[in-house]
Amino acid sequence: MDRALTHWGRRFGTALIAVSSLLAPTVHAMEPRTTCTASLSGRRVMVRPEAFDFVSLELDRLVRLGMAGKLEVELTLWRKNAIWFDARVDTTRLTQVLAFGGGLYLLDQRPLPDGASSMPLERVAWTLAERPTADARFEVRVSVRLQVVTAASLGRVAAWLTQGKPAPVEEGSTLTGTVLRSVAEDLSRSASGRCDVTRPP
Repeated sequence: MDRALTHWGRRFGTALIAVSSLLAPTVHAMEPRTTCTASLSGRRVMVRPEAFDFVSLELDRLVRLGMAGKLEVELTLWRKNAIWFDARVDTTRLTQVLAFGGGLYLLDQRPLPDGASSMPLERVAWTLAERPTADARFEVRVSVRLQVVTAASLGRVAAWLTQGKPAPVEEGSTLTGTVLRSVAEDLSRSASGRCDVTRPP
């Protein structure tokens, strides 16, 4: 029994190395970045976030093969204060799905004609509790994280390469999980940015 576990553990480890090598970055990708534009009208704040260069060559290959990417977006509205700490007014968290089909990238099933290099994200609107004074200043901070590969999906691929045999629990399961999470984290992409809230002239 111990020999069988050792044998499958070695095969699973070999498969895991193969998967990791396949997905390892081969060239230096452009750094992802995110921006936004925000406007204030009365008590309503409208934000239009956008993400750039989030899909590296490795992630592009995976998405085109049929894997979906999960975009986790967080937007926070802050009231700026010149003599004290800025005050958080509101926060919105969104999850959007990036996929590929029909020769086009799709964000929440909406085609991206220019590809994934520039992704207009879902717009967000907040309504302030009261109309701000003329000298009030606001800022929006946005963070975006794209994840296509997870530790679980890497484990399924490695198990498939070992003819469907699961990884042996008794041998190296903690190490295997750590390696899977590390590879998945290396393939995730994230960035943050900010923009001032403008008022109509």
